[in-house]
Amino acid sequence: MALTKEIMGFSLMQKSSFLGSSNFLVYRKHNQFCFNTVLVPAKRKRFQEKRASKVPTLVAAISDKLDLVKVVPDKAVKFKVRSVVTVKNKHKEDFKETIAKRWDALTDKIGRNVVLELISADIDPKTKGPKKSNQAVLKDWSKKSNLKTERVNYIAEFLVDSNFGIPGAITVINKHQQEFFLESITIEGFACGPVHFSCNSWVQSRKDHPGKRIFFSNQPYLPNETPAGLKALRERELRDLRGDGQGERKLSDRIYDFDIYNDLGNPDKGIDFVRPTLGGENIPYPRRCRTGRPPTDTDFNAESRVEKPLPMYVPRDEQFEESKMNAFSTGRLKAVLHNLIPSLMASISASNHDFKGFSDIDSLYSEGLLLKLGLQDELSKKIQLPKAVSKIQEGGLLKYDIPKIISKDKFAWLRDDEFGRQAIAGVNPVNIERLQSFPPVCKLDPEIYGPQESALKEEHIVGHLNGMTVQEALEANKLFIIDYHDIYLPFLDGINALDGRKEYATRTIFFLTDLGTLKPIAIELSLPPTAPSSRSKQVVTPPVDATTDWMWKLAKAHVCANDAGVHQLVNHWLRTHATIEPFILAAHRQLSAMHPIFKLLDPHMRYTLEINALARQSLISADGVIESCFTPGRYCMEISAAAYRNFWRFDLEGLPADLIRRGMAVPDPTQPHGLKLLIEDYPYATDGLMIWTAIENWVRSYVNHYYLDSSLVCNDKELQAWYAESINVGHADLRHADWWPTLATPEDLTSILTTIIWLASAQHAALNFGQYPYGGYVPNRPPLMRRLLPDENDPEYAIFHADPQKYYFSALPSLLQATKFMAVVDTLSTHSPDEEYLGERHHQSIWSRDAEVIESFYEFSAEIRRIEKEIEKRNVDSTLRNRSGAGVLPYELLAPSSGPGVTCRGVPNSVSI
Repeated sequence: MALTKEIMGFSLMQKSSFLGSSNFLVYRKHNQFCFNTVLVPAKRKRFQEKRASKVPTLVAAISDKLDLVKVVPDKAVKFKVRSVVTVKNKHKEDFKETIAKRWDALTDKIGRNVVLELISADIDPKTKGPKKSNQAVLKDWSKKSNLKTERVNYIAEFLVDSNFGIPGAITVINKHQQEFFLESITIEGFACGPVHFSCNSWVQSRKDHPGKRIFFSNQPYLPNETPAGLKALRERELRDLRGDGQGERKLSDRIYDFDIYNDLGNPDKGIDFVRPTLGGENIPYPRRCRTGRPPTDTDFNAESRVEKPLPMYVPRDEQFEESKMNAFSTGRLKAVLHNLIPSLMASISASNHDFKGFSDIDSLYSEGLLLKLGLQDELSKKIQLPKAVSKIQEGGLLKYDIPKIISKDKFAWLRDDEFGRQAIAGVNPVNIERLQSFPPVCKLDPEIYGPQESALKEEHIVGHLNGMTVQEALEANKLFIIDYHDIYLPFLDGINALDGRKEYATRTIFFLTDLGTLKPIAIELSLPPTAPSSRSKQVVTPPVDATTDWMWKLAKAHVCANDAGVHQLVNHWLRTHATIEPFILAAHRQLSAMHPIFKLLDPHMRYTLEINALARQSLISADGVIESCFTPGRYCMEISAAAYRNFWRFDLEGLPADLIRRGMAVPDPTQPHGLKLLIEDYPYATDGLMIWTAIENWVRSYVNHYYLDSSLVCNDKELQAWYAESINVGHADLRHADWWPTLATPEDLTSILTTIIWLASAQHAALNFGQYPYGGYVPNRPPLMRRLLPDENDPEYAIFHADPQKYYFSALPSLLQATKFMAVVDTLSTHSPDEEYLGERHHQSIWSRDAEVIESFYEFSAEIRRIEKEIEKRNVDSTLRNRSGAGVLPYELLAPSSGPGVTCRGVPNSVSI
């Protein structure tokens, strides 16, 4: 025992040129001989030497001065090592969970406990399997079961041989009745120092999932470097995560698989709830997480739905953690949708009345919305309202916080310069393009959609070009366009036949002033060829009198409604939620948790599957919030699918490629980011390029650390399987496209990973967290329109002429539609308290055992902090008129950090809302 105690207490220097291939370190301290197991840290050659020495090495040293000699002991020595197991408690438990917890505390004493076993990275020559410790149980579970702290540390002690090597994995069996959340395990007592296991996983009861759970240490390994003792476990764990593709998934499962979007409609409720399947040859779309639910009764090809408040399946570890739930998930997001909105519907008269004027909208923030007597008490009991929907006060008032867009200047949104500013510094700054030829041309089939010629003529815009001709303005890169013609026109007949929905296919032309600001100079409004010829195409230009002023306001409102639709359905949902999901599913199925690329991607995949499942349940489903709040109604997701088929390309989703595609930048190797912006004060692009470059540099250093040459990339079977499955299964309908990047070199991998991380973090943040600050004031960005512009030959023209403000508000969303939309975008714009921002990681210093990688990550974090300071400086630079000036909102949507709530800033690591 004395020898064992000595073994646990001492370690050799971490690096030594003397380390060879022996199995023991023996040295004399205070006239005692001590044996220690030594892990030699891997050091790439840059890091090549490290590769050969990842297996534990032991040497012997004898003499007062630690003279090193090789010896082979006659017999292995047993010694104890200790594990500290950190379990995360639930803050709130229901009655059933409390009973189960008490029962587990009781039965833990009689052997129904939590059992752990250490697995060595080495093979046991006798068993031909990995070396294993004895089984150990968590101590004092029953004593600590009543602790109310957020985390509880338990101890387990293992007995191992002195030739055990280094633990590479640990198995856990949960004999209790209920699951528990295992945050981390730290093994102490090996000479290499503490061995960390970042688990962050729910461990199910053996009665529900009989197998052992496997957790790997934080030491990353490429597949061909996997120590012999861990190879079989690595493959088994991936098989378990892939499942067999059969049956309905239980909420406790950890199985990742693909399926098509055949669960958005509910044909059992009637024809109005039938929606086409997205995904497949007819309507290409990315794949989503498979749930395996049975088909509906009326359509075998449609999956039956799980309606709120029942939970949708996602793998257990993808579900929101409790603090996130409390912030806005099932507790909050569903509360808004399930309780608040029906109460609003009951509270507002059946006539669905319009706002009578701006004062009605203002009163939502100053006075509140009067709920019908009696409902406010029920509502306040049921839900915790989002922050912006302030507490229901006495008298039944529901107040909204003042959106940021009117916080500094109540009337800024009315100005044309603000309309132009939001095209490059608002919540949707990714649709503006340089106009490369005039007039713009339709790319749709003229046989179906009529003549390709635009109604825009030179005479419409030449008077707004500061004395330039149209050709001169084009050549000087002064003309820009937001073109929603081709994406909307095919759907207009269906949309305009819906009750209370009216929409155009719009084009908006902007002129870049000498001050660097954008000025809208013409709006083209198009209807399908089936419309009366006098109305199929019209052009509205800046006003010259009272009548044209109201017409211009209405035209801009239609542009904003189109912009809100494309923003939500294409740029936000499709490009940052739906198209990322296949890469996440494939990563869990094909990349081991010990794969360095999985460790890199891990924080950028957090919560995405859960929020996408919630979206399928309540937001993008038939008669869901998106259909209810946006002009296209039941055609919303078909527009999203059309954009996927016709416009989406992964190779152009990175920021530099996207800016060049839209003509907003040209390649220029002399510039800091390799390109030159044609609008120098383009806040989204200037801030975004700093973040893009920081991500790219971090990813490149990480990739080059593990992949010294192209052969390592090509021969990494897990990496190649991940990328191939992401394309061939996850994006199966576009798998034959010739634009998919190849994955053959470290630089290929850097580019692919940078794009994914950019989309999941900064791109999503830029498109998401300004939704309430900009859209919470509905006239600034109406999500839907209910009237077309009045034509002089129509009876309603007289109504417009007599009371243009009344007509204007009758064209905007109704009171019910507006308040419903406001409540939802407030929730979607909210940061939760447990948000992880770019440059941060859970277990920041130990998520990888590789010291050089950790150091590189800290450099990345420091660069992100530097970028934040630079953004702050830009926002007070009076020469940057698109982000600074009297009443002008600073551009902070790409400022990396944020507190909780609706802040209009902050870049989380992942698509988590």
